[in-house]
Amino acid sequence: MKLSIILFGGLCSLAALSATAGVYKCTDETGKVVYKAQACTAGQGNVQIDLKTGVTKDLNQERKQQQLKEQEAQAKLAELQQQEQKLAEKEAKLKQDAKDESAKNQFLIKNNPLKYSAFAIPPYNPEQLPALVQNFSARLPDIERFRRLAAEKALATNQCGRVEAAELNNKSTDDALVFLVDCSSAKKYYFTEQELKSE
Repeated sequence: MKLSIILFGGLCSLAALSATAGVYKCTDETGKVVYKAQACTAGQGNVQIDLKTGVTKDLNQERKQQQLKEQEAQAKLAELQQQEQKLAEKEAKLKQDAKDESAKNQFLIKNNPLKYSAFAIPPYNPEQLPALVQNFSARLPDIERFRRLAAEKALATNQCGRVEAAELNNKSTDDALVFLVDCSSAKKYYFTEQELKSE
């Protein structure tokens, strides 16, 4: 009789709890189980019970899964940031390499005014590239270097006189850049990057 009264009282208590904020089954480290209207304290088993449907939710497990998702999201974010950093460093290096090659071009022109007009190999601004050069912007250092090599190769023919312009030509493709050199002697020379690499 006493047992049935206790059980009935327990069920009434659970029903009263379910009508409010919900029922939580809390299990401490000794295995003792207590039912509460509030979530269990940290370090205890924390199971939420829906008395109407009988559905239980392990809140500790859900918290762990949520933490795992957050850690995965943070790892992906860190990976994206690292990739962006690498791209930024690569872009900065490309621009610096292009500037270095352009500086060599200008040094050559300044020290050989009889062989090169002042605007024979004008430096490209990486931020404002001509439309044609923009198509091959990832190879800007190569373009600057090949312009210089094309000008030197034209002069080596002894039929150029003076280089008036050495530019990337619209015959260029991704696999084969082409350069046009205009000479004061009215001669024009076309050189592929393969020809210039062989020098």
